[in-house]
Amino acid sequence: MHYRTLTLGLLALAAVLAVFAGLQEPARALDLKAKEYELKNGLKLVVIPDHRAPVVTHMVWYHVGAADEPPGKAGVAHFLEHLMFKGTDKIDPGEFSKIIARNGGQDNAFTSQDATVYHQRVASDRLPLVMKLEADRMRNLKLDDKTVLTERDVVLEERRSRTDNSPSAILSEQMMAALYVSHPYGAPVIGWEHEIKALNLKDAMEFYRQFYAPNNAILIVAGDVTKAQVEKLAKATYGKVKRVDAVKMQPRPQEAPPAAPRRVILKDKRAGKASFSRLYLAPSYNTAKEGEAEAIDLMMKILAGGSTSLMYNDLVVDDKIATSVAGWYESSGRDYGRIGFHALAAGKHSITDVEKALDKKIAKFIKNGPTQKQLERAKNSYIAEYVYGVDSQSTLARRYGWALVVGGTVKDVEEWPKRLEKVTIKDIARVAAKYLVEKASVTGLLFPIEKTKEAHKTTSKKRRKRG
Repeated sequence: MHYRTLTLGLLALAAVLAVFAGLQEPARALDLKAKEYELKNGLKLVVIPDHRAPVVTHMVWYHVGAADEPPGKAGVAHFLEHLMFKGTDKIDPGEFSKIIARNGGQDNAFTSQDATVYHQRVASDRLPLVMKLEADRMRNLKLDDKTVLTERDVVLEERRSRTDNSPSAILSEQMMAALYVSHPYGAPVIGWEHEIKALNLKDAMEFYRQFYAPNNAILIVAGDVTKAQVEKLAKATYGKVKRVDAVKMQPRPQEAPPAAPRRVILKDKRAGKASFSRLYLAPSYNTAKEGEAEAIDLMMKILAGGSTSLMYNDLVVDDKIATSVAGWYESSGRDYGRIGFHALAAGKHSITDVEKALDKKIAKFIKNGPTQKQLERAKNSYIAEYVYGVDSQSTLARRYGWALVVGGTVKDVEEWPKRLEKVTIKDIARVAAKYLVEKASVTGLLFPIEKTKEAHKTTSKKRRKRG
């Protein structure tokens, strides 16, 4: 869930919970309020003052991601992210990151289905430089065919190393394609190989000119600054960039109600142990009905969130059917979310045994729900993580950025702990019955391919010849 991102150690958790012991509303422990502003050209600013250290985190969030790519151009959003470091009329190719590094800072970028984000961490007095550089490449990117084709090869190699060489990544990619039949979330952010190979300078620049504009972006600055300082700097840099009235997000195809469960089976000689995965189509925080997303979050914490969860205790500790069980709720999408489970079989148990045990546990949970004690423990854990995340500028900036870029508000972020506190046992039972539904699921099974005796003999002969 995008409002909380850090996992606490036991000591940190205990310390935070001790602070909460006498509070009726834990959110009051946070004297933190983001400041908002909008420039005349449409750029939205969010400033999160944090004066504990003379550093700032600067992030530009564009309202465009892989789900907004034209048909047949899967991967162009991520491809453009790479190309954004290639220079402008003022900055030579490859110099952007070097300038940041020479000024003692760090920079990077990432692409998701719904957003493309560029971020830097620098000393406070270097913020004017960073804003000047980022504002420059917002509309002044300079590319040529040679640069684009070279970087395309880099992206293809990234896909080969991260996806094509990983059986689990291939399975995950295929499961997503099966889960989202109509919606573009079914295509991988990095793109399909055959479509990446066809991307060119024209594709990149058309995507850039259409979506990279101040009125399609959010600037998040967290750290040793004031709202007034950021406003002044933003006007002097980003304020000079003209808005692009032609910016228009195309409507995305929506999913038809799922009618049947789907299964994806992958056999690969590179796989280690056999594994089980399951995805369920679910709403995101942006699209869920009031209170549902919070209830799903808590449900997954109770069911499969770590070594104290119900599934871990039953399948791993007590029954020893699995060596590991994990569950999660991907909740940050603009249009949809998903619930996920993953498990590895233990000893002589098969993946079929794991699947049956997990389905049995889900059915029991839907019927009985959690106890009040389990619910309170899950709430305390999440609220503690939320508060502990304040210690990280990056976490703060991402927390607000993720919410706003998909349609949320500052208020959504800051009042999340209060909404979490309102969730009841009945709420969790309701979302479990509504969303842990077989027909809305995709099950993925990964099996290793064992070498045949003949293949083993051939391999042995080759080894002896080389010796």
